[in-house]
Amino acid sequence: MKSTGIVFASALFIASGGVFAQSGGPSDPQIAHIVVTANQVDIDAGKLAASKGSRKDVKAFGKQMVTDHAGVNKQATALVTKLKVTPEDNATSQSLKTGGTENVTKLKGLKGTNFDKAYIDHEVTYHEQVLDAIDKTLIPNAKNEELKALIVKVRPAFVAHLEHAKQIQTSLGKAS
Repeated sequence: MKSTGIVFASALFIASGGVFAQSGGPSDPQIAHIVVTANQVDIDAGKLAASKGSRKDVKAFGKQMVTDHAGVNKQATALVTKLKVTPEDNATSQSLKTGGTENVTKLKGLKGTNFDKAYIDHEVTYHEQVLDAIDKTLIPNAKNEELKALIVKVRPAFVAHLEHAKQIQTSLGKAS
């Protein structure tokens, strides 16, 4: 869980200053790929939580992540198709994918309360980092107004996910 957070934080550092510093930030095709990849990472973990979670609220949260993030990806795909933009793979999206795979692999080895806690702790950290990236990297660097508008439009859902995950995290802490 912590290593995935570090991978994600590293990816966001790359996006906000490292790799993109010389070019002034990620391009719209790179932003589109980051958005889709970040959502897919949460979809994959959510599917696992929906099937493997031991608590009803953890399973429900996992299902919600699958539904909500799949919806964002559907909107993003429709937009890039309309704009005739091909999402461009980049260091950030590659790092996100690697971190997501590592998280799912780790979660698969856990059971019961240990699974629930690791999944929810990761979701809190992940959503905090995604919101930071949205605010500091994706929105400020998006050149296309429709792409920027989509990111702004979905931001409140990420805030709601973070708050929901924190509520479950608190209840898990009390259950221990």
